[in-house]
Amino acid sequence: MTPIFKSLTAILSLTLMAAFLPAVATAQVVGPTPTPSPITYEISPANPDASVGQKMQFTVVAKGATGPVATPVPSMWFAAPFDLAGADASGNVSFFSPGEVLIGALVGGKPIFIKANIKPRPVSRVDIEPLKTPVIVGSTTKLSGIARTSEGNPRNDAPISWSSSNPEVATVDAAGLVLGISAGEAKISATSGSGTGSLNLTVVKSTLTGLSIEPRTVNARTGEVVRFNIRARVGKADNYSVRWTANGPAATIDADGGFVAELPGSYVITAASGNQEAIASVVVTPRNAERSITVVGRAVNKEYATAEEWIIGNYAYVSTIADRFLVFDVSDPSKPKQTDSVKVDARTINDISTTADGKILVISREGASNRKNGIAFYDSSDPAHPKPISEYTETVTGGVHSAFVDSHYVYLTDDATGSMRVIDFADVKNPKEVARWEVPNEVATTLRTNEGDQVGGRYLHDLQVKDGLAYLAYWRDGLVILDVGKGIKGGSPEHPQLVSQLRFNHYELYGNGWLAGTHSVFRYKNYVFVGDEVFPPIFDIHSPNRIPVRGIVHVVDVSDINAPRKVAEYPVPEAGAHNMWVEDDIMYMGYYTGGGRVVDVSGELRGDLYRQGREIGRLWGGDSAGYKANLPFTWGAQPHKGLIYFNDINSGLWIVKLGEPNVKGSTTRPGQ
Repeated sequence: MTPIFKSLTAILSLTLMAAFLPAVATAQVVGPTPTPSPITYEISPANPDASVGQKMQFTVVAKGATGPVATPVPSMWFAAPFDLAGADASGNVSFFSPGEVLIGALVGGKPIFIKANIKPRPVSRVDIEPLKTPVIVGSTTKLSGIARTSEGNPRNDAPISWSSSNPEVATVDAAGLVLGISAGEAKISATSGSGTGSLNLTVVKSTLTGLSIEPRTVNARTGEVVRFNIRARVGKADNYSVRWTANGPAATIDADGGFVAELPGSYVITAASGNQEAIASVVVTPRNAERSITVVGRAVNKEYATAEEWIIGNYAYVSTIADRFLVFDVSDPSKPKQTDSVKVDARTINDISTTADGKILVISREGASNRKNGIAFYDSSDPAHPKPISEYTETVTGGVHSAFVDSHYVYLTDDATGSMRVIDFADVKNPKEVARWEVPNEVATTLRTNEGDQVGGRYLHDLQVKDGLAYLAYWRDGLVILDVGKGIKGGSPEHPQLVSQLRFNHYELYGNGWLAGTHSVFRYKNYVFVGDEVFPPIFDIHSPNRIPVRGIVHVVDVSDINAPRKVAEYPVPEAGAHNMWVEDDIMYMGYYTGGGRVVDVSGELRGDLYRQGREIGRLWGGDSAGYKANLPFTWGAQPHKGLIYFNDINSGLWIVKLGEPNVKGSTTRPGQ
């Protein structure tokens, strides 16, 4: 679920109305008896000027009709979204990311607010992607430059100025387009603010006397990557030494000759080098990936908001945003039968899973009454009735959002510090921490709040371990990959080692007023599917109202594990991404208000998977008998024994089956 609970639980428990009040600079508090001079409270400074990485002291000022009166001491301070700023108990606010921040104080049981617009950090460097081949005289090459801040975050809003050290050899325009003038060497420089970068390039004369493209003509479906290659009649030819263009309804072609179309139609492909040019064509037809979805069985829960699921053997384990997890016998998928409701000291049980043999079940806990959260182990040798064995809370009392079981290790997220902890439960009655790892972060700082110390500016949300590598969804720090036994960096579960990192700019992706970050990860083949979670800065998960959400899925190519790069995305415009599971070239996922989604991820992936028509089917997860009537909020999905299990926060468990490919290309709604 969302990390909003980490910072706003105290606010919502003290005053739920704070979630929906407008942001104002003052609030009036009226005493028990009417007075002619009401007192107003204001937060000072009222118009703060701050940038990422700064800290600022705020105070509350009381004013009466005749001027200032005694300055009150707020019972608490807060800032939202929590990933942009954090406040300590004394009103010191630290700013972590750019955007609009709501700063508030609780005075006399009533909240007062101000808004602050936090500026991004300045650009400290410009990264230029290296060229794979020399520039040809008379040809053009587009350079790709990324302005970055000191912590490595991209700033696509920052303009880049380009220049050439030797215009007689190569020129470069404002867009970074290089033109080869004559044979020789030149240095291309890029500047953005105080940040700079440079690239040395070579310009050579072309030896080509003729150029052709293979294949000359080809048929493809939308979303299918076609690789074109150039051939020279005389001289040396390389895909990267030509300029590729695609003319048609909606398609792209990259520097390596990889073409992908999002819409059907006819396309003309051109490759040019110097005065040589070659043309090919592509006829693109619709993908027609749609298949019907049939509901096989249901487990509706009106009493609790449900969360994570884990299906193994003939049993489904479902956690709740409450104090229990549920067990279902799904040996007959058409009639799931609840066999147990296991009560837990927690307000939220997010993650739930078992060891590969199904004998030990692990849950993560947040909001325990004794503030000892952590994880708990259960004996599930009787899968219908798990029994408690032990718990681990010693270093993770602040709460655990996600936990991943790999062999006899649990890799978990520590809410309080934003770190990853590794727990060895080889002796399940005496689990112990064997490692801690956290991403270096220049703005992370310890906040001393009424709820206890916590680290602001760094938050780890989700993780997956596969084949000795750990993939971490590190919120505003993006995707982080660790060696935990692969051997490429000498890592192990006890000594995790950084392999690589890919950052996103969520402020530029989603704009002001959103709590947004890298939320979920799933490794499949040479891709990592990375989901963003995007919520309003303050909301109530138990409200009967619809919660607006956003967020896309980034597709990251990790063929070179040391240099992950985004190659595609799956953006559902009307909803927000949550958890996914990829198996047999199909991605199953919960897309919150967009319900359950089934997506074809076969072959090479590039471009916009949504526009390419790769959706196989959709499940509308609303139910009139659910925890919230007719409001789908689908958490995730898991394929199991030829069926798909979707878990919806508001309507419980859905068990569905995919039909055969629908040749008519239409989507069948459940029940039709």
